[in-house]
Amino acid sequence: MRLTFHQLRLLLAVSREGSVSRAAQRLHLTQPTLSTQLRQLAEQVGLPLFERVGRRLHLTAAGRVVLATATRVEQELENLDETLAELRGDVVGRLRLAVVSTAETFIPRLLGDFRRERPAVEVSLVVLNRDAVIRRLADNLDDLYIMSRPPDAPPVVAKPFLANPLVVIAPADHALAGAAKVPIAALADEEFVLREPGSGTRQAAEHFFAAHGLALRPRLELGSNEAVKQAVAGGLGLSLLSAHALAHAVDEGIAVLRVADTPVLTQWQVVHPTGKRLTPLADAFLRFLEARAPELNRAAQARLAAARR
Repeated sequence: MRLTFHQLRLLLAVSREGSVSRAAQRLHLTQPTLSTQLRQLAEQVGLPLFERVGRRLHLTAAGRVVLATATRVEQELENLDETLAELRGDVVGRLRLAVVSTAETFIPRLLGDFRRERPAVEVSLVVLNRDAVIRRLADNLDDLYIMSRPPDAPPVVAKPFLANPLVVIAPADHALAGAAKVPIAALADEEFVLREPGSGTRQAAEHFFAAHGLALRPRLELGSNEAVKQAVAGGLGLSLLSAHALAHAVDEGIAVLRVADTPVLTQWQVVHPTGKRLTPLADAFLRFLEARAPELNRAAQARLAAARR
């Protein structure tokens, strides 16, 4: 077979767009031209690459094998481009990140700063719940993953870079708000607004209460920090939340309770699969995160102090 990278790029585009017409539009080709190129590719492979079920195109077994190779070739060429750029003294390319939703309070701002230092860099950011990020990690879809609790499987390399203190929050008019010290036992009868099962924050809350012999009493389960804060401000319960999510806690009608043994100390970690070869750009972003961590830690402490007044 004499497959060309151009043909593999066409296959990648059709797979990503889900249709020949949309792929042709994105590639600035006519649909007949793209269809002809795909037919020639299938003839070289000797097997059909797509099958149509209803109105949708689906990859055949051969199509999935060729697509997997096309994806690896594309990644290797991007790595080559970044390596050559590094040898020239540049840092360019595309950085692919997947982060858990709790990190959305600070990662986008960091990416903006990173891009201002490196205008030629392209960034792809996916914000999902922890389970979805771990699925992307297992499929090796991104360069780096950011979460507070790395999975046991698949095997990963995890590098802590930033403190993630978790605090108990309550409505500003709650009876315990303003108390100099709140014993953990005082929370036994409180209802809690929690993140979805499986999230790092939820797991930390469960472990914290279990370690003190208490059972959480969930009232609501919500899929974002913003929704949790609004529910707490509305008087629907208490919660355990990252200090990084408390940008304007006082204005939002939220108080941080001075509960014994809090903040619960966890760490934000940059994760990638064991054995993955990081691109020069991914390495540069890791160094950038490590350099900015002290500033972010000070900002989180300032937010905590303001919310506890």
